[in-house]
Amino acid sequence: MSVVLTPTVEKHNRKITIGTDYSPLVIDNWLLVTGQLKDKPDHTQLPETDGSIVANFQEHPQSSLLTDAITPVLKKIHPDGQYAIGQNSLIYWEWTDPLLDGAKAPDWFYVPNVAPLLDDEFRRSYVLWKEHVPPLIAVEMVSGDGKKERDMTPLKGKLWVYENGIRIKYYAIIDAWRNILEVYKLVKGSYQLLKANKQGRYWIEELGVEIGMWAGTYQNMTTDWLRFWDGDGNLLLTGDERAKRNAQRAEWERVRAEWNAQRAEQEAQRAEREAKRAEQEAQRAEQADERAEQEAQRAEQAEKALQETAINMLAIGMDMETIANLTKLPIKQINQLSEELS
Repeated sequence: MSVVLTPTVEKHNRKITIGTDYSPLVIDNWLLVTGQLKDKPDHTQLPETDGSIVANFQEHPQSSLLTDAITPVLKKIHPDGQYAIGQNSLIYWEWTDPLLDGAKAPDWFYVPNVAPLLDDEFRRSYVLWKEHVPPLIAVEMVSGDGKKERDMTPLKGKLWVYENGIRIKYYAIIDAWRNILEVYKLVKGSYQLLKANKQGRYWIEELGVEIGMWAGTYQNMTTDWLRFWDGDGNLLLTGDERAKRNAQRAEWERVRAEWNAQRAEQEAQRAEREAKRAEQEAQRAEQADERAEQEAQRAEQAEKALQETAINMLAIGMDMETIANLTKLPIKQINQLSEELS
């Protein structure tokens, strides 16, 4: 499909070729051409790559880490699933000839409130003049000295295009080699370099998260990574980290349940021992009562026998003193027995 190229419009010293019928509209200081442009291309008609090569081994895992960790947050913000994430995907912000001069490809970016697919197909690129919603945040990972990521050359430099062309609200530059993170925020049409908080992180209000550098291991690489934290300062975990944490929690719960079961069993055994001891004590007390009763009965029987002996002795005329010496009964008791005989 050919593009009809006739009139031109001057913008920032560049000639932008457009169709014969158009009506220009200025939005946030950039020119969006609307109206009946002949054959204005969409994502299926535009180049989906600028032919550049991923510059280092960090870019892909870093982008995957960001997407993995922020997905639960985005699902809460967008329960309808209306958002898109790009990784080294072209953003066409200006319709130019050649076409790729009007595009940039951030290493990672997030666009709110757009369909995840277009006509049930993956986007080949993000075409701003078709979708009209700029990314909320974009991330670039420095390769080399970082001049390319901070380039303010009008219409060409990344920093200039993100600020003035695409108008990305938050722009983060990661210089992992020097452990530097810069975050810019679009304020009144211009980027302001934000200051980090005490933890060295930056607040992204619309997402309710902070971004900052984190030293640790992701996949099989231990280095500094850009990560997200929630408003309470908790690191947003990846799916693997969440699974590992859940597995650890499950293991802790299993160990705690096992420990509680062991403690309950020990308590039951101790209670059983106490019950047996109490039963034994009761049995011993009962036996002691029985022995005491038997002793009392024996003592009573012995007392009766002595009294009968004393009575017999009194009957044969023995004197009380002799009877007392023989029976060990008190004289008073013998005297009572004597009176009972009389």
